[in-house]
Amino acid sequence: MSWGTELWDQFDNLEKHTQWGIDILEKYIKFVKERTEIELSYAKQLRNLAKKYQPKKNSKEEEEYRYTACKAFLSTLNEMNDYAGQHEVISENMTSNITVELARYVQELKQERKSYFHDGRKAQQHIEICWKQLESSKRRFERDCKEADRAQQYFEKMDADINVTKADVEKARQQAQARHQMAEDSKADYSSILQKFNHEQHEYYHTHIPNIFQKIQEMEERRIVRIGESMKTYAEVDRQVIPIIGKCLDEIVKAAESIDQKNDSQLVIEAYKSGFEPPGDIEFEDYTQPMKRTVSDNSLSNSRGEGKPELKFGGKSKGKLWPFIKKNKGATPEDFSNLPPEQRRKKLQQKVDELNKEIQKEMDQRDAITKMKDVYLKNPQMGDPASLDHKLTEVSQNIEKLRLEAQKFEAWLAEVEGRLPARSEQARRQSGMFDAQNPATVNNCAQDRESPDGSYTEDQSQEGEVKVLATDFDDEFDEEEPLPAIGTCKALYTFEGQNEGTISVVEGETLYVIEEDKGDGWTRIRRNEDEEGYVPTSYVEVYLDKNAKDP
Repeated sequence: MSWGTELWDQFDNLEKHTQWGIDILEKYIKFVKERTEIELSYAKQLRNLAKKYQPKKNSKEEEEYRYTACKAFLSTLNEMNDYAGQHEVISENMTSNITVELARYVQELKQERKSYFHDGRKAQQHIEICWKQLESSKRRFERDCKEADRAQQYFEKMDADINVTKADVEKARQQAQARHQMAEDSKADYSSILQKFNHEQHEYYHTHIPNIFQKIQEMEERRIVRIGESMKTYAEVDRQVIPIIGKCLDEIVKAAESIDQKNDSQLVIEAYKSGFEPPGDIEFEDYTQPMKRTVSDNSLSNSRGEGKPELKFGGKSKGKLWPFIKKNKGATPEDFSNLPPEQRRKKLQQKVDELNKEIQKEMDQRDAITKMKDVYLKNPQMGDPASLDHKLTEVSQNIEKLRLEAQKFEAWLAEVEGRLPARSEQARRQSGMFDAQNPATVNNCAQDRESPDGSYTEDQSQEGEVKVLATDFDDEFDEEEPLPAIGTCKALYTFEGQNEGTISVVEGETLYVIEEDKGDGWTRIRRNEDEEGYVPTSYVEVYLDKNAKDP
């Protein structure tokens, strides 16, 4: 099967077919190029997607990634980055191994094809020239033969005419001989050119054209093989990244399997645990004895002195531990005394750790300056040692300040953890701490988080400030105008208000409501003009009435 023998007369069609083959190759190159652009675009979109859902630094969202489910999601985002990287690898390999190589090959193919068809056209032109020479010699031979015949006829006519002189006859005979000689010469030339043409024609159809067409066939077959190899490379480029993509997917599955719901539940406990205990049992009221109405105490020390059981907030309330303290719109107390014990301990521990890091940083800087000063002392030409004294003194002062600050926070932390004696009784009343609180429950380590409803993050009181006295809050309430009653309520259970701002009630007692529950689990009530305070909302049944009046 050879184009040279089978398609010897299809020069033009072969030229069109080989051009079509080059067009197909360029079309495939364009296809691969567009695929690489799609891969790059897909990889970019994947990276942007992963970046979009990455937690922001120094934000609440970053704290959420302590949970195993969030960690697994973060691992998924990281793996998606690697996944996107593999699509970039696909694009890069397809570009270098297919697009660039095929583009170079197409240029070489065009040059080779051009050369072969140039040789073919040259052979065609040569055989056409030979054919024209043959036709010319043939026509000349034909013309000379006709001239010789006419000259012979004229001689015979002159020779037969008795009126023609002998000289004219001789002249006619000589012309006839000359014409015959010319005809013979034309015959010999025609015969020679004909043999030459036949030889050239045989060479053209049996040697030159078959050789050229054979080379064109081989060139076309190489093109077909090359495009097939490129298609294999196209598949292999994808196949090469499959193991790495598989690893990415395996890591995502591994991260998903590492999710521990029990661990996340424990983290919720550590994040929101207040450290307080639930309310104790309600005392039995013996109605066979005269009813005793407990007047609300103004300090915790009285309740402790009387040996009455403490009421631990948290069981009936929704989270706000001191709703009766007027909210402070200023900054958070330095010792985080506005937080429950457990949350306060975590905040203090975090602050101590931050200060220790700053101290270490300053100490490293001091060591560096000291070493530089030693170098200056040994090599004065490098610098003046005295120029570092001011900086060294400044760093030492910063270290001392940070140490004092750390000691202050460590003292507060030790107090919360029960390692040091508590502060003054007055400060304890402000902080809202209770004698029955178990210090061991405060020592659970956890990272700082906000309370479930966000109430602990508000600046509600200055409970830990030694400088702030309880009387300050009393003065603030005294300055306010008495609130009008907005309804009545009936006590469902007996409640002993042992903390400042609360009021004691007896089961079945009817009182006036002056402030509804704001969502913190407490209702503000009034018994008379001098007795008002907060009781747990769950302890009373409220009847709102806009026409209600104070007793």
